[in-house]
Amino acid sequence: DVQLVESGGGLVQPGESLRLSCVASGITFSRHDMSWVRQAPGKEVEWVAGITSLPSLFRAASYADSVRGRFTISRDNAKDTLYLQMNSLKIEDTAVYYCVTDEADWGQGTQVTVS
Repeated sequence: DVQLVESGGGLVQPGESLRLSCVASGITFSRHDMSWVRQAPGKEVEWVAGITSLPSLFRAASYADSVRGRFTISRDNAKDTLYLQMNSLKIEDTAVYYCVTDEADWGQGTQVTVS
């Protein structure tokens, strides 16, 4: 079975940083494009960032306008781990953050609260 386990969330003040991690098991992680999505209370799911499965020389990352320039997605295929470095956090970044595979497998999420 596919398992995605997110961690790294927490309570921070505006302007601070957090680094989320997502450890994958049950899949060949290196073969999958990966994304981070988030859901704030009472709001729809929002795609945040994505990264391709290509070798690092050709790997591409993309971002939602709301986070571009502040968030960085990365991956370590040797560790089956996806990351999201979040800098200059804003109150509106408060949400549960999920990592998602390109086959629509989701983790349980990690709460990020900026207050």
